[in-house]
Amino acid sequence: MAYQPKRRKMTAEINVVPYIDVMLVLLIIFMVTAPFVTQGVDVDLPQTAQAKTAAELAEEEDSGAFIIVEVDKDGQLGLSVNNGDMTRGLSLEEILVRVKAELQLNPKSPVLVGGDGRVPYSEIILTLDALNQAGVSSVGLMTEPYES
Repeated sequence: MAYQPKRRKMTAEINVVPYIDVMLVLLIIFMVTAPFVTQGVDVDLPQTAQAKTAAELAEEEDSGAFIIVEVDKDGQLGLSVNNGDMTRGLSLEEILVRVKAELQLNPKSPVLVGGDGRVPYSEIILTLDALNQAGVSSVGLMTEPYES
């Protein structure tokens, strides 16, 4: 009796296992890279139900001093230290130099950023980003109370 090999029938199925492997690898790559793609500015906002004035914030930090950076409706920057007169028309570089100098004198001084309601939001974000890159670790946003 001679050996007769079985004839195998050809199947027309697609092997999806390699595709599943590739998809899992891509999923892991996207999950790892997603946090690096998102953009934002870290802001330490107060964790209270009520807003506080700049003077109250300065008293809390035991510094007695505070720094206010404002963006007016034309996008011009201004700086006020310790509730002094607002110096307007400063460049971003001048603001950063002055804020860094004040923080060297009073490291616990709160830095507050305010903007006119008509200024584009991007101007405020650019100011916050520049302060962050200059080493200002804690920034508050100024608002006015809602009047009903």
